Amino acid sequence: MLKLFFVSISLITLLSQHNAYSASAEGFNSWKKSFTEEAVQKGIRRATVENALRDVSYNPKIVQLDRSQPEFKINFQEYKRKVITEARINKAKKLLKENYKLLDEVERFYGVPKRFIVALWGVETSFGEVTGNFYIPAALATLAYDGRRQEFFKAELLHSLKILDEGHISKDKFKGSWAGAMGQCQFMPSSFFKFAQDYNQDGKKDIWATRPDVFASIANYLLSVGWNQKYNWGQRVILPVRFNKSLVNDKINRPLQFFNKMGVRTLTGRFLPFENINARIISPDDDAARRGEYYIVYSNFDAIMHWNRSTYFATSVGLIADSIE
Repeated sequence: MLKLFFVSISLITLLSQHNAYSASAEGFNSWKKSFTEEAVQKGIRRATVENALRDVSYNPKIVQLDRSQPEFKINFQEYKRKVITEARINKAKKLLKENYKLLDEVERFYGVPKRFIVALWGVETSFGEVTGNFYIPAALATLAYDGRRQEFFKAELLHSLKILDEGHISKDKFKGSWAGAMGQCQFMPSSFFKFAQDYNQDGKKDIWATRPDVFASIANYLLSVGWNQKYNWGQRVILPVRFNKSLVNDKINRPLQFFNKMGVRTLTGRFLPFENINARIISPDDDAARRGEYYIVYSNFDAIMHWNRSTYFATSVGLIADSIE
């Protein structure tokens, strides 16, 4: 009897999940028809919209990915072990050498050092090897219909259809992450229109397969959000014993000489650069602070943070760029 009871509960659970999915799928088809008309009214050709969404169905896996939360958070030391690997640095150096002429040209045009372009390329998609296999309009349509941020994803879906409408990428190659990030630099569709570049001037901003466009798009992004070619991103430092730890991660920028006078020094014990530039002290997490891992960072660090709002990410990009150099 007890066994039958559990079987019944399992059957009820499966049926309820099936019914919920069926209801979502039915509602999604209705929503898709309504959205098609809205997209056409906003200037996207009907043929483009209908072709892009013809075989798109509700995908509960994407909703699950959107709503799931990580069970644990790794510390910065563990993050670095995963991201700043000897293999990645060696490959970055190899690819920089192979693409030196192009990267040097992009650097001179945008004022963004080639080592940062390659570092971002490597951290984001392992140099274009891991870009995602989800069809972008399908992923965004599911999230626009049944996601936590429906209006945001609806706007991104419209941008994605505009990308198809303008012919930047073909439908069969329009792939990316489950959340809609695309190509070798993982731009959202809205970022594509803000920052993507047609550097080889073939009429397409191809961030999926054309390296001139990929490198130029990365550089243009950083330049557009405030990259200053006169300075680096920052460096690891040693704090004096009596340093006021309330200044760590306080997000207030102060003149670099303020920290020089307080006794902040480079890892080799030297004075900080005597430059007229603002800076602040960060430590990526409490574990790093306990180990005495502190960095002084400049405005270019904030440009990388604009790309990804993670101190782990921005610090790692800076460290990889330094290792490439």
